[in-house]
Amino acid sequence: MLDISVAFKTKLTELVSFIYPEHDCDSLIEQIIEAYWEDSDLIRTDQRQPSNIGLWSEDDAVIITYGNSIKDGKHKPLDLLQDFLRRYLGDTITSVHILPFFPFTSDDGFAVTDYRSVNSELGEWEDIKRIGKRFKLMSDLVLNHVSSQSKWFNDYRQGHEPYDKFFFEARPDDDLSEVVRPRTNELLREVQTPSGSKHVWCTFSHDQVDVDFTNPEVLLEFLRIMRLHVDNGVRIIRLDAVAFIWKEIGTNCIHLPQTHAIVQLMRLLLDFAKEDVILLTETNVPNTENLSYFGNRNEAHAVYNFSLPPLILQALLSGSSRHLNQWQMAMPPAQMGCAYLNFSASHDGIGMRPAEGLLNEEEINDVIETVKSFGGLVSMRSTPDGGQKPYELNVTFFDALKGTLKGEDDLQLQRFLCSQSIVMALEGIPAFYIHSLIGTHNHMAGVEKTGINRAINRRRWNYPDLRAYLDDENSSHARVLSEMTARIQIRRKQEAFHPNATQFTMQLGDDIFGFWRQSYDRSQSIFALHNVTDRELTIPAVSINLIGGHDWFDLLSGEKVNEHTSEITFAPYQCRWITNRSK
Repeated sequence: MLDISVAFKTKLTELVSFIYPEHDCDSLIEQIIEAYWEDSDLIRTDQRQPSNIGLWSEDDAVIITYGNSIKDGKHKPLDLLQDFLRRYLGDTITSVHILPFFPFTSDDGFAVTDYRSVNSELGEWEDIKRIGKRFKLMSDLVLNHVSSQSKWFNDYRQGHEPYDKFFFEARPDDDLSEVVRPRTNELLREVQTPSGSKHVWCTFSHDQVDVDFTNPEVLLEFLRIMRLHVDNGVRIIRLDAVAFIWKEIGTNCIHLPQTHAIVQLMRLLLDFAKEDVILLTETNVPNTENLSYFGNRNEAHAVYNFSLPPLILQALLSGSSRHLNQWQMAMPPAQMGCAYLNFSASHDGIGMRPAEGLLNEEEINDVIETVKSFGGLVSMRSTPDGGQKPYELNVTFFDALKGTLKGEDDLQLQRFLCSQSIVMALEGIPAFYIHSLIGTHNHMAGVEKTGINRAINRRRWNYPDLRAYLDDENSSHARVLSEMTARIQIRRKQEAFHPNATQFTMQLGDDIFGFWRQSYDRSQSIFALHNVTDRELTIPAVSINLIGGHDWFDLLSGEKVNEHTSEITFAPYQCRWITNRSK
């Protein structure tokens, strides 16, 4: 076994003993270390301290994209993606989340057949590594389930070791009444094996079969896969659907203690690794449950700010920041060494579970009906009582903001830019889906072709067509990209926008969503003010408490503000980032 520190072994022993009390702890520890490390030079002798220094800064901005969001039928999509990033976002984006780039059978990559190879239709590992040399690279560790057509599951069905014990089984007469469901499909799927009929667990679909983490061999295999990602240049690992990985019959099978312990184990490995790798958990659940994945600074480095998208959407559709303000005032700052990942849109829809307890049923219904009137769709989930509830809205975020609760209007661009400016300014690391950066409209043809609601927000652009739009300054796509890149570039220069810089929510009424940010050294303050209404507004300058004797500037408009300014005016959906620095 590789030489390791006493502190590392002590913490690892605690976790392994808790997760797998029936197994030989010393033997498992040796296997875990060998699974993640082959070279002792990659192990630190002391634990990385829980500090955000060096892991992220105000300079960070993430793009979320599929490997084939851009195609031309001639070149490898990963090469086209690299060209797009270089040509249009080279001075804007620092990190790239390439959604699952492995061979798959369904769910646009999240039903993986082979974790060790790149989908040949996209490119190969060298193409992934090439992008990782220019940008901080994020990849998905799809660890809850695998494709029903994968070698793992085929070997399970044939009774071949070790995969004959790789999948979670249950019986139809088990008490599954409390299981939390993100989908409406039947939870169990019957399959035939050499030892008879079995029922395997399928949280998301019958093509996505859940693995069994009660078998330590499953954990070891995913640690090897995680190591493969890191060796190929990945520096942010996204734990997909991690909340569901541990099951116990008779429980709700979500957020179980062993799940948190496995995240802690992965974090421990990264804390003692010489590479700087960020662990990000993807848990599309109500806010309190989501925040639990920070642990005691010993689980995820970062969590998705899942309540933000539905709350921004509701604020801009209703013209009131009341719920956004209330939520933000109650949100704790991220612990030292942790950060929020702020976003409005992703490859999935706008999750409605994270709005539970924050918006009432009538308000949620108002949002849903309005988005449907703008061409959006709704996906449902099953509830323990046998009913159904909205799980997510399927729509591009750009088209979700075509208008307000009153109907469509001509302020879509301004309203959309307001939503994205909030994402940029809040405490956390901002992330932008490729279709938000270029203002993609609802892709109804994709829905009609696939029968899948989420296809509405997963358009594959023909690259020559996209370039023609982006090179035409009068197109809506070019205008969105120009405005977005300009604001992201401004944001990246502000120390007060460090992901962990001080933040206080301001009390400016329901028309303005405002908060104050201050840099670590207190040399920069920014009053980030966002008009969420379709009306022109004026507020007294004294309401934001500008320090006299200083020149203050709106970073977005370039206007000067000082103690002699009596009022600050906002056009509909105008945003102002007022700071004591001119740049």
